[in-house]
Amino acid sequence: MIEMTRAMAAQAEPAGGIAGWATDLMERLGAPGAGLAIALENLFPPLPSEVILPLAGFTAAQGDMNLIAALVWTTIGSVVGALALYGIGAVIGRDRVRALVARLPLVKVSDLDRTEAWFARHGAKAVFFGRMIPIFRSLISVPAGVERMRLTTFLALTTAGSFIWNAAFVLAGYGLGDNWRTVEEYVGVYSKAVLGVAVLLALLFLVVRIVKARRTATPPPERVGAHRMDYARDFERDRIG
Repeated sequence: MIEMTRAMAAQAEPAGGIAGWATDLMERLGAPGAGLAIALENLFPPLPSEVILPLAGFTAAQGDMNLIAALVWTTIGSVVGALALYGIGAVIGRDRVRALVARLPLVKVSDLDRTEAWFARHGAKAVFFGRMIPIFRSLISVPAGVERMRLTTFLALTTAGSFIWNAAFVLAGYGLGDNWRTVEEYVGVYSKAVLGVAVLLALLFLVVRIVKARRTATPPPERVGAHRMDYARDFERDRIG
């Protein structure tokens, strides 16, 4: 059956692509191979979970992998990858982040302060729901580590959020069978929309910050006029004196 899985993957992806690579891991390691692929996906977001997870479900539907094992191991993989990124954030630490932000143009330390305050209030929700947002589902672990969120809380929220995300795609692949690629098509649109919104917000932030910087650098017309009047008064006083 695993040969059938490989054949289906090959029809939609060139040899050596993501589907073929994930199929190799599942062929060699079984459900732990799916978990390893998802752990790497957390560390390298360009690896698409919308390909790996439905493929794991399809493999389970073919009888080459236990469905429960696929759900358990992919969730374990998500947690392991998230823990690695949490550790990176903890090693970097707040002091290094603040020092880096202080050197960045158009970004102020006060922006970081507001971000930290927001994370202190909403960090739990961000970690949980962030697991269901492409790209951010990996990156959210880093600020959690920087802010040293309680590890037990981080693990609980990451496990719950990751299980929901993984189960949705694994079960979709399991139910769709040969049409498991349909999941990738729909999620691809969702991912592009999320990325587009993120880029738009980043551009909006830069535009607002540049406009504010220019206004600060250029004194208002009334101030320029007042400065000229002061200069003329001083000049006339010096001439008379």
